[in-house]
Amino acid sequence: MIIIGNVLVGLVALIHVYILVLEMFLWTGRTGRRAFNTTSEFAEQTRVLAMNQGLYNGFLAAGLVWGLVTGGGTGFAAKVFFLVCVAVAGIFGAATASRRILFVQTVPAVTALVFVIAAH
Repeated sequence: MIIIGNVLVGLVALIHVYILVLEMFLWTGRTGRRAFNTTSEFAEQTRVLAMNQGLYNGFLAAGLVWGLVTGGGTGFAAKVFFLVCVAVAGIFGAATASRRILFVQTVPAVTALVFVIAAH
């Protein structure tokens, strides 16, 4: 149970590293525009905002990795805290931007959270 939970936490962290790359480095390129369904003009106008969002996604990934490498009670608390943050961000994103975010962020985070808590 612990291994499955940690693997899922790692996958959620990787998702957020990927989102960081999309938002910080690929936002105005074809890959970023296709991922977020934006036009060249919109992507260029919102480039700095996207970079800021990407940085926050990086912090979520860093917190999850911190929880994985720390272990023990502190690691458990970090994993729970950052998984809840990811889930809440996904719910907000699904309500305000795209329902797809619910499945990309919230479902993996909640699934990982269930395993992390069950293993504790």
